Amino acid sequence: MAVQADPYLSAYLRKPRIPDTAVAPGPGEQSKTMLPPRRRARVPKDLDAGPLEAEVGSFALHMAAEGKAPRTIRNYTEAVRWFAATYVLPETEKRRWQDVDKADLRRWTVRLLGEYSTAYAGNQFRAVRRFLRWLAVEEDRPDPVKGLRAPTVKVSLVPVFTSEELSALRRACQGRGFADRRDAAVLAVFEATGIRLSELAGIRYDPGDPARGDLDLYGRQIRVVGKGSKPRIVAISYEAARSVDRYLRARAVHPLAGWEELWLGPTGAAR
Repeated sequence: MAVQADPYLSAYLRKPRIPDTAVAPGPGEQSKTMLPPRRRARVPKDLDAGPLEAEVGSFALHMAAEGKAPRTIRNYTEAVRWFAATYVLPETEKRRWQDVDKADLRRWTVRLLGEYSTAYAGNQFRAVRRFLRWLAVEEDRPDPVKGLRAPTVKVSLVPVFTSEELSALRRACQGRGFADRRDAAVLAVFEATGIRLSELAGIRYDPGDPARGDLDLYGRQIRVVGKGSKPRIVAISYEAARSVDRYLRARAVHPLAGWEELWLGPTGAAR
C-alpha cells in the first residue's frame, strides 16, 4: 500500500533544495577549512506504515499545530513510518500502535546501532519515543516507553573540506554562465557563514523591495531562518558579497527573476 500524502500538510512540508550545485572532488591532503561534512548516500527507506499510518498523519498535524518546522515534522514522521514498515509490521504480529511497547523500541534501536552512527540511531529513537508518548497521552494510556533513554552519542571529528578541494570547487565555478555564477555564490556564502543547506535554500530576494528580502550586500549581512523557524543574521565577507552581486546580475535576466527565492535553477526556483 502506498503512503498517502496528507493534503493539509503537503504545502506546509514543502521545502526548497538547491539544484545543480557543484560536486566536491576527491579528498586532498592540504590544510583543512571548516565546512559542513559530505554525507554518504543512504538506501531508500521503506516508509509504508500500512495499517499504522493513520496515527502518523495525526502526529504530523499535531506537530504542525505546535509550530514545528517542516523539516522537523518530516524527519519525525519518516522515522516513525520507517520503524513501522521495517520492524513492527514484518517482524512482529502487532497491527496496532497500542500493542507496541518499550521492548520493540529497544530492539529497533539496537538494530540501528549496528548499522548507523550513535547520533543517527539516537535521533531515530527520540522521534519514535516522542510519537509513542504523544499517542499514549491522546488515548489516555500509560507511557509505553517510560524509562527508556536514548543511546549515548559517541563524539567524533567532523569531516571538512581541504584547501585543495575548495580550490577545485572554485575552479569548477569560474565560468560566466548563469549556473557558474550561482554556484560560485553558493560556495562563497557557505565558506563565509557555514550555514545549513536548508537555511541557504530558504534565502529570499526582492529587487523591488529590499525590506522583503533577506540580503543586505552593502552591510554584508544575510538573514536566515534556522531550526525551529528561528531567524538570525549572519555576516559574509566582501568576496562573498561580490560573488552574490555577480549572481544577482545574471539572475536579473532569468525568466523567473521575479520569484522570491534567491537561488534559481534551470527551470524554476530551488525545490
